Amino acid sequence: MRIVSGKYRGRTIDPPRNLRARPTTDFAKENLFNVLSNFVDYADCDVLDLFAGTGSISYEFASRGVRSVTAVEINPVHHRFIRQTAAALAIDNLYAVKANAFLYVRNASKQFDVVFSDAPYDLEGASEIIDLVLDGPILREQGLLIYEHAKKFDFSAHPRFWQLRSYGSVHFSLFKK
Repeated sequence: MRIVSGKYRGRTIDPPRNLRARPTTDFAKENLFNVLSNFVDYADCDVLDLFAGTGSISYEFASRGVRSVTAVEINPVHHRFIRQTAAALAIDNLYAVKANAFLYVRNASKQFDVVFSDAPYDLEGASEIIDLVLDGPILREQGLLIYEHAKKFDFSAHPRFWQLRSYGSVHFSLFKK
């Protein structure tokens, strides 16, 4: 796994074998961030990365110069890895939070411009995060929710669905508030 662009471009991240996360592929990340560059002003952006796993998406946003990234991960091994990697890269605007993503969204007082959610594909009820984010106060008006999911899911009928981006087996449904 590598950081594909920005300040930390080319840096390789080697998660230990005991991490059970499914990182977003470099190919999918690169293409998604190419699209986002047309819609997101990174310098004025606060990002929330839910189900952060290895922190791969958080590092990409930080590398592109966002104001802040909050990475929410419940697994203590993954949480520790995110904190250690951010420290090793000297990323001072990445905040790793060990918490249940659903509870964090319901209770957070901070607002974000972009929310990225990459729940385990087999997590029952994972798509509930879409309405929690879009109906709650956590996403600023005109904010963007990016929901990574398997091909078998179709969110195009959702009233706030904006577009779908597919890169191999990785699918991103984008929603606007």
